[in-house]
Amino acid sequence: MKASRVIAVANQKGGVGKTTTVINLGASLAMNDCDVLLIDFDPQVNATSGLGIRETQGGNINSLILGESNINEVMKHTGVEGLMIIPGSRDLSGLEIELAGAEDREYLLKEALEESTARFDYVLIDCPPSLGLLTINALVASNEVLVTLQSEYYALEGLSHLMDTVRNIRKLWNPGLEISGVVLTMFDRRLILSREVEEEVRDFMGSTLFNTYIPRNVKLSEAPSYGIPVLMYDAKSKGALSYFDLAREVMSR
Repeated sequence: MKASRVIAVANQKGGVGKTTTVINLGASLAMNDCDVLLIDFDPQVNATSGLGIRETQGGNINSLILGESNINEVMKHTGVEGLMIIPGSRDLSGLEIELAGAEDREYLLKEALEESTARFDYVLIDCPPSLGLLTINALVASNEVLVTLQSEYYALEGLSHLMDTVRNIRKLWNPGLEISGVVLTMFDRRLILSREVEEEVRDFMGSTLFNTYIPRNVKLSEAPSYGIPVLMYDAKSKGALSYFDLAREVMSR
């Protein structure tokens, strides 16, 4: 059986399309006949609410980490066939402080997942917008990192910080971790700035930069308020088509 691809979707900066990418890439992979598990590891729980799941419905990632629930008890069905989610919890922010002195604290998520994710083709982890203990746990539990990068000034500066973190994770806890892709979000090819950022990132990252970019699209902003991915909200929108293309590109790597 082919091993799962466990992908941390990360960027220490908020508002760069990270959660939007987790939801819509996950849905697009599922619509390509893949079995997909999303893990909402961000205390803001936007991936959970963006798929129409209430935080109070049963167990969540927090109870899984604490050993109060097993993975089968916390996994929830979404409205997309083939797409499951482990809901997030606002209590994660307190958990990060509580576990700061715990032994092997960097392995908590990896140990909680154990071999239970092997049934999935893809596991996507929505990381918090920081490089703290939660993100470290996500990176230790993953074999790939997918970086969402907004087309703006200082984009490369943030990317270099994340790459430093990935190098440290490799050295200390997870030698097999690699950055498998960078996707530009909120991209507008009409703008000189967007084109300049694309050129700089391609010079810096080479073929790691996906050919697919995610445009600014009102449908992407509207879909979460209905608790569904953009592919179910407006399948013909530019946002939906871009994520479907991104899924195909991820699958080909």
